[in-house]
Amino acid sequence: MQIHVVQRGQSLYGIAQVYGTSVQSIAQANELPDPSRLVVGQALVIPIVGRYHWVQRGQSFYTISRMYGITVNELARVNNISAAAPLRVGQRLYIPPRPKPTIDVLLYVEPSTTVSQTMINEVRNRVGSLTYLAMFSYSVNRDGSLNSPSIDNIPAIARAAGVVNAMVVSNIENFEFSADLAHALFTNESAQNQLFGNIIQIANEVGYGDIHFDFEIMRPEDRELYTSFLRRARDRLHAAGLTISNAVAPKPSDITTGIYGAHDYAAIGNIVDFTGLMTYEWGYTYSTPQAVSPIGPVRNIVQYAVSVIPRNKILLGQNLYGYDWAAPYPPAGGPPARAISPQQAIAIALRENAQIQYDYQAQAPFFRYIDDAGVQHEVWFEDARSIQAKFDLIKQFNLRGIMYWKLGLSFPQNWLLLRDNFNIRKRT
Repeated sequence: MQIHVVQRGQSLYGIAQVYGTSVQSIAQANELPDPSRLVVGQALVIPIVGRYHWVQRGQSFYTISRMYGITVNELARVNNISAAAPLRVGQRLYIPPRPKPTIDVLLYVEPSTTVSQTMINEVRNRVGSLTYLAMFSYSVNRDGSLNSPSIDNIPAIARAAGVVNAMVVSNIENFEFSADLAHALFTNESAQNQLFGNIIQIANEVGYGDIHFDFEIMRPEDRELYTSFLRRARDRLHAAGLTISNAVAPKPSDITTGIYGAHDYAAIGNIVDFTGLMTYEWGYTYSTPQAVSPIGPVRNIVQYAVSVIPRNKILLGQNLYGYDWAAPYPPAGGPPARAISPQQAIAIALRENAQIQYDYQAQAPFFRYIDDAGVQHEVWFEDARSIQAKFDLIKQFNLRGIMYWKLGLSFPQNWLLLRDNFNIRKRT
């Protein structure tokens, strides 16, 4: 699989010729609505086995082989040339695919009041690339009862595909995460017992295999209470044959204050079967325009996490969306940013004749445009390059896998590159 960035004047036909493939295969892989119209700076996934490298000035067999983790002799052999032969600038070399690590993939699904046929179709399209499908969410009440989401036949579809259904349990009250609700639950052992019993009953009825706690925006002074709650949950749920996981706030160190303070990475890592790092939302609805998951801060979170949590328990969190900010940008009084999928971002750039740029420090694409009302916009999103940077991070740190928020945000390149980079573990 190859990533190609569209240059000015290029056509899909010319790009297909370069890689020895067809216009149709590239258009289909990237779900291009109109193959005759490309955006300058747009990243395309080229669906070929392996990839090509064009020799740059100063490069040798040795330096190129080091770049791709292949021996000099193997590189020469697959290209049917002598390893002693000089390389020419611009010469095309074929790079064969490398062995792929096996990872877990978790995808959240968030039904609204009803499950649409579109959502069911999307689940069917994605279950082959998943280990876990996480149903968001069963919100807890203060007496330990649960509010159930609409699920329709989604768990049955996942189970038939060998995917573990995960039951997401959250401290959402009145449509937002509630620190007061969490505290009330943590200090009421009777309510906790009721909650665990209800979870086990629902898990048995629906067929959930993992119970995934997504407790956010808690009081930092409830840190030990949350840890104790998870320990009691683990003991009850393990006894019932269920695994336990959770999502943790993105922390570059053992922060004990603020809304992230209640998540004790080291303690949680000793309790749960696995945990997902929520490594996104640097750029968010009310922020200034910026990358949603810039690689530098994400790397810092991972570096801290692996220092206190076993690597085989860590999922890297990844957004499947971006934002379109309109000036004057928040927090300077502007409107909240609009969440968009990567496919929507490309459509906007095409419509507005905007050139996509790439921030190599953040490893994220962005562009600017002025709408019909004369308002300046800035869009940051994900593309093949930015997601590949996250896949490389998973490989570098040998993490358990990846955790996506969420189903329904169109990003076909992600799923192509996911299967190209990894084997997906099935745990049923």
